[in-house]
Amino acid sequence: MIARRFGPIAALVLAPLLVVGQANAQSNNQPSSTILISGSSTVYPFSQAAIKAYAPRTRKGVSFAAKPIGSSAGLRQFCGKSIVIAAASRPINSKEIASCKANGVSFLELPIAFDAITVVVNPANSFAKSISTAQLRTLWSKAAQGNVMRWNQVNPSWPNRPIRLCGPGKDSGTYDTFNKAINGSETNSRQDYTASEDDNVLVKCVASDPNALGYFGFDYYQANRQSLRALAVSGLRGSVIPSVSAVQGSRYLPLSRPLFFYVNDQALKSNQALRSMIVATLEQGVKVSQKAGVIPLQDSTYRLVLNKLYRNVLGSAFGGNLPIGLTVGQVLERSFDEHKRPQFR
Repeated sequence: MIARRFGPIAALVLAPLLVVGQANAQSNNQPSSTILISGSSTVYPFSQAAIKAYAPRTRKGVSFAAKPIGSSAGLRQFCGKSIVIAAASRPINSKEIASCKANGVSFLELPIAFDAITVVVNPANSFAKSISTAQLRTLWSKAAQGNVMRWNQVNPSWPNRPIRLCGPGKDSGTYDTFNKAINGSETNSRQDYTASEDDNVLVKCVASDPNALGYFGFDYYQANRQSLRALAVSGLRGSVIPSVSAVQGSRYLPLSRPLFFYVNDQALKSNQALRSMIVATLEQGVKVSQKAGVIPLQDSTYRLVLNKLYRNVLGSAFGGNLPIGLTVGQVLERSFDEHKRPQFR
């Protein structure tokens, strides 16, 4: 049975970041405004869990909601001033930084968890146990489109059977990170596969076909372990199965990555409900992450993120670049560096 990680927005009451939309009160029981968390589908379960954790502290007249539309789509909304919090499974890029600057949007970049991009097959697949980064490149690069269509073309010891591919769409941060890590460029990907920014679609794609292979965030694998089987990935630290310990120990490389909330600085200063929600989420970061099925930071690290918030450290620590193969410690060290070059602040 496939566990769905996405519910209708109407079912979400209260969430911690992203888009402020105004709603007219229909009755005395309805809130007058909604703060929307919009962006990454991988971060979406974290947003849902944070909403539920914050519910007892809800302020009258304000509600929170979340929407999974992909990191790129969420950051477009964020830099276009449609929302005040974007959820992202990759750092903001140089074009998005320029868009934010052009629209007068200053922001805080807050790491909230880690993820392991997980390569999965159907449980009926009895032959594929692990896959190397070179084999993933053979399968997923642009050069593979229309050419690599069968399992034995990836590994000669695998059967001569058709392979069905299921993966994120172009608005997904998972798409960008996977292709940068495996194929050397965010845009170097074949397009002849079942694509969606909704990870539940990808879960169903693999779970319903014994010949399928796909990739998406660790939280969706965790929620659907009975319907999927994760492959070990042979990368920078040998053949490693994705897990909380493998990511926290910086062994699942190059397919581990940080997850972020991007928060509008002006809204953070003027909207007490928004600020309260973000603070509460970071204070409960480990519990929220565990509830969502993502990989938490350490309690001490969430305190560092809170300190970054209190000190109002603006801008991106990554300068518009998409880092690949960094350890957890390296990502966090870079994220908390307050002496970034001025053009990236």
